[in-house]
Amino acid sequence: MEKVNRQKLLDTRIAQHAQAGEVPRLLLHSCCGPCSSYVLSYLAQYFSISLFFYNPNILPEAEYAERLRTQKQLLAALPVLYPVTLIEGAYEPERFLQAVSGLESEPEGGARCAACFRLRLEETARLAKAKGFDYFSTTLSVSPHKDAAVLADISSAFAEAYEIKTLPADFKKREGYLKSIQLSKAYGLYRQEYCGCPFSRI
Repeated sequence: MEKVNRQKLLDTRIAQHAQAGEVPRLLLHSCCGPCSSYVLSYLAQYFSISLFFYNPNILPEAEYAERLRTQKQLLAALPVLYPVTLIEGAYEPERFLQAVSGLESEPEGGARCAACFRLRLEETARLAKAKGFDYFSTTLSVSPHKDAAVLADISSAFAEAYEIKTLPADFKKREGYLKSIQLSKAYGLYRQEYCGCPFSRI
């Protein structure tokens, strides 16, 4: 299978918009404050971003509330070229549990995770189309535990279904994960010990 350098593709896309003097509107799904720290510091140099916090997989609700609080803490402190706004998605854990029904025993990174990605990315693509964004993307690929190729395939499918463009992205590149750790420490962000869903905690 041919390897895709998504960072190089993103560099090309950014350069094209910069040469045209454009600042595209991006709806960026965020899984949490720490993961979004590097991605925002990078992309907000080139895009007008609305950050979409939609994570029905996070349980219990107290953990969800703490991660949302941390996301807001980051946005209040992080210096960006173009302002970033926050869109709080509905907290719908029942939708997540329904989406992964029968997959509870799947290993981490397997079919259950893919179903979770589809749930969150479809909602992101749907909202991006409804609100007239130029692109949608997600911070998820910054994590070494998330497969950028799987995320890209799911994003591309919803981009086609909703007729909205998605950004080629693998935010682990250029030490993105390491930089997210450094930024989290610099801003005193709460860093969770599990991805969010109860099955990853077992």
